Amino acid sequence: MKSLFAEFKKGIHIENPTFALLLGLCPTLAVSNNIRNGLGMGIAATFVLLGSNIIISSIRKLIPTKIRIPCYIVVIATFVTIVELLLKAYFPVLDRSLGIFVPLIVVNCIILGRAEAFASKNTVTYSALDALGMGIGFMLALLIISSIREFLGSGTLLGFQIIQGFQPAIIMVLAPGALMTLGLLIGFNNWLKRR
Repeated sequence: MKSLFAEFKKGIHIENPTFALLLGLCPTLAVSNNIRNGLGMGIAATFVLLGSNIIISSIRKLIPTKIRIPCYIVVIATFVTIVELLLKAYFPVLDRSLGIFVPLIVVNCIILGRAEAFASKNTVTYSALDALGMGIGFMLALLIISSIREFLGSGTLLGFQIIQGFQPAIIMVLAPGALMTLGLLIGFNNWLKRR
């Protein structure tokens, strides 16, 4: 029997969705230009992942195999709608900043993949821990990428100027900066694993 802690921590490092499995790269590259966006997307994805894994694991034996994917999408879409409405009501600036990438969480391969590969085959407890680990791993990846990009591209962290007179590299807040940062971090992660 697997340990509960091992189930949780695998998503943070060993099976990190962004750095190890290379999943969810569209929102990672698109919204990671500052820490607030990265944190907002990470929390939203973790909430959807946790809620959908718990529900799918709970009803996994009731869903006929032929219609499991449409059922998973309905469950996931329900949680995405909740997140989207909460963002619109309480965090309108963040909602505008994240834009289309919040509704696209429905088809995010991290969430659908965990529903199909894990929640549909495991108990609620293991599915919840898997979702938390994967969600926190995704959020940490977003925070690392967005911290680097915001600092090098704007000279700020969380909107606060860090170094006076710092000359930012504007490319870091653009798409090429996202790709360079992600590539270097994936390479660093692979180097760490080999050691």
